[in-house]
Amino acid sequence: MLAPVAPPNTRVDHLLIAEMVAAGSRVLDVGCGDGALLQLLSDTKNVDGRGIEVARERVNACVARGLSVIQGDADRDLADYPDGAFDYAILSQTLQATRNPRLVIGNLVRIGRRAIVSFPNFGHWRIRAHLLFNGRMPITPLLNHAWYDTPNIHFCTIKDFVALCTELGITIERSLTLDRAGQPFALDAGGGLANLLAEQGLFLLRRRN
Repeated sequence: MLAPVAPPNTRVDHLLIAEMVAAGSRVLDVGCGDGALLQLLSDTKNVDGRGIEVARERVNACVARGLSVIQGDADRDLADYPDGAFDYAILSQTLQATRNPRLVIGNLVRIGRRAIVSFPNFGHWRIRAHLLFNGRMPITPLLNHAWYDTPNIHFCTIKDFVALCTELGITIERSLTLDRAGQPFALDAGGGLANLLAEQGLFLLRRRN
């Protein structure tokens, strides 16, 4: 039996995440928003999906979809999950909004046999150029809040993230660098060109034994 086809308006980065997830897996989506990724994984990969989301209105939207989502904070509540409770722990476009990214990433690879993390790359050339020539914090489609009301409190670059994984003893099994529309570049995530040209990074991680 063929898996259902994803809706035509599905975000490309969500499709790429779905490609990394094995069918029938147990998945925890941290910061799951309105549940679009969980819904995609449920529909196309038949996962046993759970979600955690800090905003009550988004939790309600997920529950209305029939998804199993609870209200919770990634910084505080991931510590309550046991080791290896899920096959995949996913943090999609949420890392920069956490108070302690180092702790959150460590919990992801502890809770999930593998973790999938995506985030906007603050090292992209447009952001550098905006700061250089305008002297003001940039607003982009991925970083679309003014500095005074943004939920993003820890901006990082792709190079920063790769270095943190090395520091934490985390193996990067697969990495993708993406443009603004979520289309992948053929660039090594550990290289300088990826840090300069990619607007998003997407990583499949596991804890070293």
